[in-house]
Order: sequence, then structure tokens, then C-alpha cells
Amino acid sequence: MMERKKWGELSGRTRTLLVVLGVVEVALAAAALFDLRRRPAALVKGPKWVWSAVSFVDIVGPLSYFAFGRRRAAVD
Repeated sequence: MMERKKWGELSGRTRTLLVVLGVVEVALAAAALFDLRRRPAALVKGPKWVWSAVSFVDIVGPLSYFAFGRRRAAVD
């Protein structure tokens, strides 16, 4: 098994990649939570509190909410 490296032992490129991925993860979670907050419950598949909790699960949670948790509004 690989030995875990400390932050200072990582290359500059790897550190940049980790920071960018972290920012993307936080931005996706914030966008999912914001969308849940403003979207009516009728346009969410399942309870909003469940999707709120799922949004905190790494990057997979917010992506699954955007892919599977929203209903489309009826077009008049």
C-alpha cells in the first residue's frame, strides 16, 4: 500500500489540482443547497431534507441531486 504524503511533499501541480477540486466540490454543494432552498417541494423528487444531506457527500451528492433529484417545471 502506498504511503500517504504530507502536503509539503506533494508537487505543485498536485497541490493545485487538489485545491481546484476542493473549490469545485464546495461550489457544487453550495449550488445544490441554493437550488434546494429556492425550488418548491413539488419540483423535488423526494424530501428536500434528504437531498440537503446528500449534497454534503463528496462531489457525488450534488451531482446526483442535479441529475436525479429535480423535476422539470411544467411548460405552459
